[in-house]
Amino acid sequence: QEIPVDLQVHLILDNYATHKTPAIKTWLIAHPRFHLHFTPTGSSWLNLVERWFAELTNKQIRRGVHKSVQALEKDIRTWIAAWNTDPKPYVWTKTADEILERLATYLRRIPDSED
Repeated sequence: QEIPVDLQVHLILDNYATHKTPAIKTWLIAHPRFHLHFTPTGSSWLNLVERWFAELTNKQIRRGVHKSVQALEKDIRTWIAAWNTDPKPYVWTKTADEILERLATYLRRIPDSED
């Protein structure tokens, strides 16, 4: 409702099956200005939220010894607080053209990439 009605809306989503249900497809037909674009399966590195959770998992959760849920939660909150005091932006190591070419190559190899 906030987006002006004359604008096309492009949504980038992970490849999770819930985004492809009949109910979603029906809704999209009724709302043609919304366009879904899916990241390829196995490409969680494209999703920066997934990348952030990987950092948390690799640098805190797997390295810690948590004897209770409360201890795990405390360690997670401590790590988040430390991250937020000195956040580091993610820096792509490839150009957009290199990434898009690799994705195009991948999409040519997989079935149903048009869905």
